[in-house]
Amino acid sequence: MKRTLIIAEAGVNHNGSLKLAKKLIDVAADAGVDYVKFQTFKAEKLVSKAAKKADYQIENTGDEGESQFEMIKKLELDRGMHETLIAYCNKKNIKFLSTAFDLDSVDMLDDLKIDLFKIPSGEITNLPYIKKLASKNKPIILSTGMCNLGEIEDALNVLYENGASREEITVLHCNTEYPTPMEDVNLNAMNTIASAFKVDVGYSDHTLGIEIPIAAVAKGAVCIEKHFTLDRNMEGPDHRASLEPDELKQMVLSIRNIEKALGNGVKIPSRSEQKNIVIARKSIHIARRLEKNHTITMDDLQMKRPGSGISPMDLELVLGKKTSKRLEEDTLLTFKDFS
Repeated sequence: MKRTLIIAEAGVNHNGSLKLAKKLIDVAADAGVDYVKFQTFKAEKLVSKAAKKADYQIENTGDEGESQFEMIKKLELDRGMHETLIAYCNKKNIKFLSTAFDLDSVDMLDDLKIDLFKIPSGEITNLPYIKKLASKNKPIILSTGMCNLGEIEDALNVLYENGASREEITVLHCNTEYPTPMEDVNLNAMNTIASAFKVDVGYSDHTLGIEIPIAAVAKGAVCIEKHFTLDRNMEGPDHRASLEPDELKQMVLSIRNIEKALGNGVKIPSRSEQKNIVIARKSIHIARRLEKNHTITMDDLQMKRPGSGISPMDLELVLGKKTSKRLEEDTLLTFKDFS
């Protein structure tokens, strides 16, 4: 199968600190993911100063009085910080990625030569944003939290009409509640998207734990995105719904194991189990002493291991035959034993 692209979403879990951002890169590189992803925005261009926090943001920050603008303003990464983090990713042999949340940020990331763009769920109805990304002629990953099929279709059509190629678009099923309740995951919707739009699909996960992204890979996801943090107890809006370092590493290992386990779909004995065929299957054996020229009946036979003789599936070839010599009880029958 196609190797799953794994994106470790650092997001804003750096808390505005370059030092913490580098530690997050260290964790992602150690886990063996393909990309570590941050978020690129100017608070003034992303949210009005009157915008309220989401319920999960209030709960996770413990500050209902703080506005969404005030919260995210502290989490900006400027161009110099981006350049530093890109250089650090290169040093750690991991790819850098970031989600742009405004048009200027799109241009900056393009200028920094990131190799693909990620459209977050909240921007899927942002027509100028989608058109601008499509014009950049780079692969696109589209998250679809809060969406219905019609909205996904509209966004895809805008992408196609403005230069994006179907072959270079991956659509991620997603739920934007942090954390997502299990009953709201609706993982089968990922396959509905694939069927409806004939695109590669994946899954952006906000559940607690690692079992849902692993299940998504088993169901055909070619891309997995998952938030991670250094410590879930840190202050900030996204830490509590993120994986800690050991969990991220286990998720990657599990996904790679699932990729191996899915195989090519051809049902034949595997190389490792071929040696067990003779041991586990049965052959036709003699149930009691038989004299030469005895006509073999069912009462004369028993099916026993090993499977190195005549298969019980060939029973009709044995019944009614005459023995060519005396055969003792428990003899493994061969075709040379009857005439």
